[in-house]
Amino acid sequence: MIEEFESGLRQLLTSIPWLQWFSGLFLLVLGIVLASLAARSVSGFMQERASRHHTVMMRRLVFYLIFVIFLVAAMREVGFSLDVLLGAAGILTVAIGFASQTSASNMISGLFLLVERPFEIGDFIEVEGTLGEVIGIDMLSVKLRTTDNLYVRIPNETLIKTRVVNRSRFAIRRLDLTVGIAYAEDVERVEALLLDLAEQSSAALEEPKPFVLVTGFGPSSVDLQFSFWVARDRVLEGRSDMMVAVKKTLDREGIEIPFPHTSVYAGSHSAPFRVELLRPERTSQKEQADVEEPGG
Repeated sequence: MIEEFESGLRQLLTSIPWLQWFSGLFLLVLGIVLASLAARSVSGFMQERASRHHTVMMRRLVFYLIFVIFLVAAMREVGFSLDVLLGAAGILTVAIGFASQTSASNMISGLFLLVERPFEIGDFIEVEGTLGEVIGIDMLSVKLRTTDNLYVRIPNETLIKTRVVNRSRFAIRRLDLTVGIAYAEDVERVEALLLDLAEQSSAALEEPKPFVLVTGFGPSSVDLQFSFWVARDRVLEGRSDMMVAVKKTLDREGIEIPFPHTSVYAGSHSAPFRVELLRPERTSQKEQADVEEPGG
C-alpha cells in the first residue's frame, strides 16, 4: 500500500512541468519589479511637467500595462491557452457589465472627469455641503479628506450630476465680510476705517483693491459689505484676523454695532398706562378692634 502511494506521488511529481512553473513565476516577479521601476521613472519625469492628477494616472497606467504583459507571458509559459482565457474573459465581462451598471456608470463618469479636469489632487472642493481636500481620483470614486480629518468617498457619477465648487482652482480668493453699524453713525467714516484696515493687513492684497459697499438698511443697522482679496492658502487666517481687527477698531472709535430691538406701537389711542404695585400696610390695633367688634 505504501509502495503504491510512493509510486503515485513520484509519477505526479514527475508529470508536473516544474521548469515551466518556475519560468512563469520568474516572469511574474520580474514583471512586478520592472512595472514598479517604470512607474517610478514616469512619475519622476512627469512630476514637474504635468499636474499631480495626470502624474498619478500615468504612473498607474504604466504599471498595469507592463504587469499585464508579463502576466500573459507567464501564463503562456506555464501552458495556459490564451484563446480559452480570452473567451472566458469576454463572457465574464458581459456578466459583470449587466450585474454592475452603477460601477460602469462611475467608470464612464471618471473618464469625463479625467478629460474635463474640474479639480486635481490637492485641491479643496465642496460637494453637496462636504468640503475637503482631494487625496485620490480613481475610476470609480473620488476620495476627500475634510478639514476635521474625515475620509469621504464620493462616486464619480455624483460628481458629474451635482454642483462642484473648487475653492483652490485660482491663486487668490475674495473674502466678503458683513458689517452692521447704527443709523446714527457716519457711513463714510466707517468706510475709510475699513479700507485702512485692509491696507494695514498682511493677508489682504493690494491688487485687486479692497472696497466697501452699502448693501441695505436692516431692521436695526446699516449693512456694509467689506470685501478684500487674499491668497488661497490664507483664507481662514485672513478672515479671522480681519474680523478681530474690525471689532477692535469700531470699539476704539466708538462706533456702535447694534443688535436688533423690538418695539410695539399701536397708535396714540393705545398709549401705555402706568401700573404701580403698592406694598400693603399693617392695619392698626384700633382698626382690628373695629373689625372684631362692629357694633362697638
